[in-house]
Amino acid sequence: MQQGLAWPTELEPQEDGSILVSFPDVPEALTEGETRDAALEQAQDCLVAALGGYVKARLAIPRPSPADGRTVIALPALAAAKIALYVAMRADGVSNAALAVRLGLSEGAVRRLIDLDHRSHIGQIETALHALGQRLMVAAHAA
Repeated sequence: MQQGLAWPTELEPQEDGSILVSFPDVPEALTEGETRDAALEQAQDCLVAALGGYVKARLAIPRPSPADGRTVIALPALAAAKIALYVAMRADGVSNAALAVRLGLSEGAVRRLIDLDHRSHIGQIETALHALGQRLMVAAHAA
């Protein structure tokens, strides 16, 4: 996945004063907070949970649309690396079992590498991406 892993949000004030956060590209991701800041703090976890559902269901990860001035929510680095691995596997048609053979691991170990709820070592994800002809790159941006 060549573009960044940051999805634009829609922020909608609610009648009770709370702020609803939605992701136009990931309709399953909805959260809210009492304030804008509180809502945005919840947004990253919400996005990770929704994208984890895509991985578990073996669905394509939705591409982020252009921000067009909207607030964007980026994935934490480890989750972004796992999503990059999952996208690369899908693009190459490589199953968990097939990647496990390439890496000399169990299928369960590969399954954990793409599980957004599992704490994996980034080096293992880099190795798996390399086995798929990919390279993990990290960039820092102004907050």
